[in-house]
Amino acid sequence: MAFSTFSFDQRLNTGIKFCGYVTPTPIQTQAIPYVLKGHDVMGLAQTGTGKTAAFALPTLQRLLNEELPAKGAPRILVLAPTRELALQIHESYVSLGKQTGIRSAAVIGGVGMHPQIKAFSSSRVIVACPGRLVRLMKMNAISLNQINTLVLDEADRMLDMGFMPDIKRILAKLPAKRQNLLFSATMPADIRRLADNILNQPKMVQIANTVSVESVGHSQYKAPGHLKLSLLGKILATTDHKSVLIFTRTKYTAKNLARKLSNGGENCTFLQGNMSQGQRQKALDGFRNGQFNIMVATDIAARGIDCDRISHVINYDMPDTVETYTHRIGRTGRAGRSGSALSLVTSEELYQIKAIERVMGIKVEQRTIEGFDHNAVSTKVDKRKTDRRSPKNSFSNSRKRSSDRGRRRAA
Repeated sequence: MAFSTFSFDQRLNTGIKFCGYVTPTPIQTQAIPYVLKGHDVMGLAQTGTGKTAAFALPTLQRLLNEELPAKGAPRILVLAPTRELALQIHESYVSLGKQTGIRSAAVIGGVGMHPQIKAFSSSRVIVACPGRLVRLMKMNAISLNQINTLVLDEADRMLDMGFMPDIKRILAKLPAKRQNLLFSATMPADIRRLADNILNQPKMVQIANTVSVESVGHSQYKAPGHLKLSLLGKILATTDHKSVLIFTRTKYTAKNLARKLSNGGENCTFLQGNMSQGQRQKALDGFRNGQFNIMVATDIAARGIDCDRISHVINYDMPDTVETYTHRIGRTGRAGRSGSALSLVTSEELYQIKAIERVMGIKVEQRTIEGFDHNAVSTKVDKRKTDRRSPKNSFSNSRKRSSDRGRRRAA
């Protein structure tokens, strides 16, 4: 199947060629016809499956069909959980709509509001983080009464980060008659409830878990917490890796681990919620272009990372949920490449591996490093004891607990 099948406007076809797209991905093949016909869509798809173009192309085509001036009040609103992801979606609209003249604007935190307010009134497409958008709404600086298409991207992550109250405020200001497109990597109960509330007779498009199961190898290395750093060093030294994304649970650990790896001679950077937008963008650009071959990140900060070069994802700290594990490993094994997902697991976290195997239907191979004592006893006491949570409660109930924390760190 070719993109010509969709009979896009020639100006969009030019944008497709400009972006280097040749053959539609499965999510694009399934979703684009439904969106073009005006249906609401519920899409289950991981990062790296081409879902941005699956909604950007048909929504741009529908704008062209309206024969409206290129500039004017927003007609399309895309909500995304993080600044990085919002910027990437915005850039996709700009690139794909390069010849259309249709303006797109990103409304995100960490940068000045006044340029965004100005751009809002003259852009047909708005890509926004919920927190910043609600702030502008409270200032009565913007209007959403001309929106006819709403896209919720990575909806599960937005709910994880506590954005539901903001989403409800936004929905209350939108016209009742509109097209709704909801994309999520997972389908927990709260996403089902959200879909039931906003989607009208939706068409279901599902491309779930195929990337991680088919193109990613999963393995675990058992070690107590005090051995994690030395074990990570051994893994990096003995593994043929091109680009590595390492996940930690906290911002402190991300920054500290990146510093130690850099001091050890690795080309390493980090990404966490307290960085300015300029710092975040510099780190992301350096990771994408190969200046850094290792990035250490928290789950929230990593939502905007879109790099096909990632060969390995390493869970330095185990994720709180199977859904989070799915999001993490979706960063590798993309664009037809194979990838590896490695987890550093303490004895108290082995039940999490079993849950991942059961839910995802995979086998996480247990490995060891030759010459490394995976059971060495610590000679000093960790005085910080930073995490005293019950692991099992953490893994099963993380959504409720992470809500307020996520809202403070994002957008």
